[in-house]
Amino acid sequence: MIEGTKRAYNFNPGPAALPLEVLEQAQKEFVSYAGQGMSLLEMSHRSKTVERLNEETQELLLELLGIRAGYRVLFMGGGASMQFALVPTNLLAENKVGRYVLSGSFSEKALAEAKAVGAAEALASGKDSGWSRLPDLAGIAPKSDTAYVHITTNNTIEGSRFSTFPDLGTIPLVADMTSDILSRELDMKRFALIYAGAQKNLGPAGVTAVILRDDLLAQCSARSIPTIFNYAAYAQHRSLYNTPPVHAIYMMKLMLEWAKNQGGVTALEKRNAYKAALLYEVIDSSGGFYEGIVEKLFRSDMNVTWRMKDEEMEKRFVRESERNGFEGLAGHRSVGGLRASAYNAVTVEACKALADFMLDFEKRNG
Repeated sequence: MIEGTKRAYNFNPGPAALPLEVLEQAQKEFVSYAGQGMSLLEMSHRSKTVERLNEETQELLLELLGIRAGYRVLFMGGGASMQFALVPTNLLAENKVGRYVLSGSFSEKALAEAKAVGAAEALASGKDSGWSRLPDLAGIAPKSDTAYVHITTNNTIEGSRFSTFPDLGTIPLVADMTSDILSRELDMKRFALIYAGAQKNLGPAGVTAVILRDDLLAQCSARSIPTIFNYAAYAQHRSLYNTPPVHAIYMMKLMLEWAKNQGGVTALEKRNAYKAALLYEVIDSSGGFYEGIVEKLFRSDMNVTWRMKDEEMEKRFVRESERNGFEGLAGHRSVGGLRASAYNAVTVEACKALADFMLDFEKRNG
């Protein structure tokens, strides 16, 4: 860290906080990586050094997810937004329908992109509640022409998450895990395909991880689509079909090593629950000064959202928070309100500091 520079309490929703030790390690290796006399930013993606980095990062991600056998990792560009289009491009066969669980803004965007590719429709929706609750998936039975069911496991903007997932039999379950991957233990084998933009729990923006089951690759290979969009081509070339975002993958590797050193997903989940509870306790005990947006049963540990009595009070809260060293607490521009994104790298200290600030703000303005 630059001498004399105080680290901000970073609650940005993405790009999000990175651990200080990860940043310092990257700083040490920035000019010369692995004794090669050059930065990764200059290094050929065909070099043995980069090939090894690529392979080790894929293996470590599968290890942390607990699905080392039967799945492939692809590193792609374009963020989760590109996957909104690539999932149906690869999986939506003729006479089949992609069916989507709508739980927030990003799931709606995913459905809209699928409709631009082929036949797609909503399977269930929580929109009528203003996204304050999630749709009930118990007992859903998608029609036999379903190509896949798509679900957003954690809703970054709204602040909700799914805790249980449907058993679809042979129908593939596809998940956008951008904002909660590696934050909690899930039975990953329930999912046929997972994708996640890196910029929340996996590293910096610039690379997207796609984890898919081996049996889907034959289906992708049979699709007549541009090679650059085909999951099977990326799997065949171990994500080196074209020049990948090498430095972003390197940063992901450092993040995954950090996560493993923290005790893996089990330890991170426990810490994340504690951090979120600090903030929800302030909201719930405020007597309505702070109003949680999402019903308690569906609350996210990654994205804590709340409202205040009016927009002017919310703006005052944000202004004062910024003067006190907090960043990123304004809600998404599409919904307003307040939001604290407490991803894996956000410290307990930061959440305690925010809880204290919220209590003090309530005392002075309530």
